[in-house]
Amino acid sequence: MRSFLHRYAGLVILGIMAISLAWIMPGKAQNQDEGKLQLGAQIFAENCAVCHGSDGKGRVGATLAKDWPSIRPDLRVKTTIENGVTGSVMPPWGQANGGPLTEEEIDALVYYILSWQTDGPELIYPTPTAIPRPAITPPPGVLGDPNQGAVLYDHNCAVCHGPNGEGRVGETLAKDWPSIRPDLQVQATIQRGIPGSAMPAWSQENGGPLLEEEVNNLVAYILTWSTPPNPPTITPTTAQSLPARGVNWGLWLGILAVVVILVAVLIYSSRSRKGE
Repeated sequence: MRSFLHRYAGLVILGIMAISLAWIMPGKAQNQDEGKLQLGAQIFAENCAVCHGSDGKGRVGATLAKDWPSIRPDLRVKTTIENGVTGSVMPPWGQANGGPLTEEEIDALVYYILSWQTDGPELIYPTPTAIPRPAITPPPGVLGDPNQGAVLYDHNCAVCHGPNGEGRVGETLAKDWPSIRPDLQVQATIQRGIPGSAMPAWSQENGGPLLEEEVNNLVAYILTWSTPPNPPTITPTTAQSLPARGVNWGLWLGILAVVVILVAVLIYSSRSRKGE
């Protein structure tokens, strides 16, 4: 017995190690997959849910909770996220294409999206909440409540245009709008979107989720960025408030000189006639 153990001790030890590794590795891989799923769910809630819905069933963007007819669906989804879809409302999200997401974040996002087609766990993170702000004064002559518009902006627009309108994967909104009626320009853009760009239509009349009142509230909030906080007040001037003007002596002296010259010419002409 001792000779057997002595002869095969190395093999026994290797066998025990192999069994231990086989028992440990699945648990480690499962933990890694769980962490990847958690990260993907968080990134999806913060960046994708606003367009694709928190459950991936579509909103102003395409449905993602589906089967992907592809030999390598992971590469298809990853390429779409990294590069976007030209001529559609899907912008590029990879940092190599000007987006905000790292390769690791995109990999986690792909893993999470594809979990829907394999009946994976429906892990849904809460979407970002509205930023608390002090009361906002409505811009003059604009319909809508900017305070309600700020909440709508945080829930629908900030993910693309930035929390303060500074731009992200969408255009900068905190700017002056060169238009006679900037409210109508911004309203039309929100309602109908911009065909061929990453700006979708948001009004219910055009297939979006927002009511007309909500669009007006968004317009009012966005235009607060181009409204001076303390616009100058101009008081109209009336005739009674005009300042008194002094006597213009130069004008009167000039008139007097002309009169003297005319009188001298008349006298000279009269004497010349008498001399004849």
